[in-house]
Amino acid sequence: MSDAEWVVVRDAMPVPGWLEGRGGQPESYCHRQMVDAVRYLVAGGITWRAMPADFPAWDRVYAFFRRWRDKGLTAEFHDRLRDRVRQAAGRDAEPTAAVIDAQSVKAAASVPAATRGFDGGKKVNGRKRHIVVDTLGLLLAVMVTAASATDRDAGRTLLARLRERHWRVTRVWADGGYTGRLVDFARDAWRIALTVVRRSDGTSGFTVLPKRWLVERTFAWLMHSRRLARDYETRTDTSEAVIKWAMSTVMSRRLARRAR
Repeated sequence: MSDAEWVVVRDAMPVPGWLEGRGGQPESYCHRQMVDAVRYLVAGGITWRAMPADFPAWDRVYAFFRRWRDKGLTAEFHDRLRDRVRQAAGRDAEPTAAVIDAQSVKAAASVPAATRGFDGGKKVNGRKRHIVVDTLGLLLAVMVTAASATDRDAGRTLLARLRERHWRVTRVWADGGYTGRLVDFARDAWRIALTVVRRSDGTSGFTVLPKRWLVERTFAWLMHSRRLARDYETRTDTSEAVIKWAMSTVMSRRLARRAR
């Protein structure tokens, strides 16, 4: 990170309990080094044991990543950055509209059979990333499942997560994979208007569809991180944490550029 970006990241980082007098052991490594190391791994797609000697030992970096994942600090850090990006763009911190979609990716040999599957539509053997983004393309909710999971089944759980965290969202745009009972369930259970944006019957080839292009752009941002080129993680919550780290990098760089 540049010094300007570190200022942005430092202000958004969760405060350790020992600094607030809530107990706990003081951390022996610099937070900037740890964050840089995790971002290097996500961006470069390396293994944990291939961590360069410029960073702390790989097992210490992994312990930092794991602690943040398990205690919800990764999500807190990501959400703080997202709120600041929205406010910098002149938006309210809490969104009222969103877009939902899914992406199937191949899984590495390290992914267990219990959490992988075959997506018959995309012909992909691996996992599926289900995300909800706001109208700026910023991540609101994410869930990783086996690729065999249908969009409608996963969408019900994902929309429940969205409602729990972002209660002001009342409209969500989706593609044809979310039709059926999910539309009625979203309206009755969460008062969310799930609007399906369909392709016109007369179109052929690639077409930019209203609202749906926003979530496709977010997937493109994520794929700049080589760790996300396929799914390497044993646990699905680790995959979700890696996605949030990738989006955190996108947002912190955007904020640093605005601060110049």
